[in-house]
Amino acid sequence: MLNIVLVEPEIPQNTGNIARTCACVGARLHLVEPMGFRLTEKNLSRSGCDYWDKVEVVRWSCIEEFLEAHGTDELHLFTGRSTVLHTEVSYGEDAYLLFGRESRGLDDAVLDAYPEAWVRIPMLPDIRSLNLSNAAAIGAYEALRQQGFPHLD
Repeated sequence: MLNIVLVEPEIPQNTGNIARTCACVGARLHLVEPMGFRLTEKNLSRSGCDYWDKVEVVRWSCIEEFLEAHGTDELHLFTGRSTVLHTEVSYGEDAYLLFGRESRGLDDAVLDAYPEAWVRIPMLPDIRSLNLSNAAAIGAYEALRQQGFPHLD
């Protein structure tokens, strides 16, 4: 199963939209604390609509806890620091796609620990970043495209 990992997400609407994407494609959603909101917030529920019960959500108390459990698994860290496009790597069926917080991405310590796992989504050079929910959807659909869209109609 594809895994979408949000490290310290800050905006509930983005997380809700990503949960909806996970529900639509059958991906597992990992939420790494601290988050900039509570999972019970009204904005989060509205964004995910009625999809939350169709998403397997795994919560982690911190990035260290997540990496202790999955640091040797197939990780893909989405970062503008990479020279490797997200379309130039292969994604296994149990891949973990990591996305950092909206305001500053993944921490340098995490990136520096896994430089071989960096990927980026191409965009114009003068633009800081894509919206987090858009980036997660782009990453998820590329991984699933490579796998032949398993179990999707």
